[in-house]
Amino acid sequence: MESIFHEKQEGSLCAQHCLNNLLQGEYFSPVELSAIAQQLDEEERVRMAEGGVQTEEYRTFLQQPSGNMDDSGFFSIQVRHGEAV
Repeated sequence: MESIFHEKQEGSLCAQHCLNNLLQGEYFSPVELSAIAQQLDEEERVRMAEGGVQTEEYRTFLQQPSGNMDDSGFFSIQVRHGEAV
């Protein structure tokens, strides 16, 4: 019988562990998921700028922290979906 890969929970890296356990191997690291989150942040910034960089909505958006990741190891569902596709 083949062994089942299981990456134990470490910190708040649920997304990383979920993806690696699902795919049965060490496929994703926090660094790789962070890069995806940063790419999503940039894409969101570009989309928001399309509405005008002088708008209050855009300025407020720029002042907010990333919704795609944080320092605790959290990665949004968009990051997980972007990597899984």
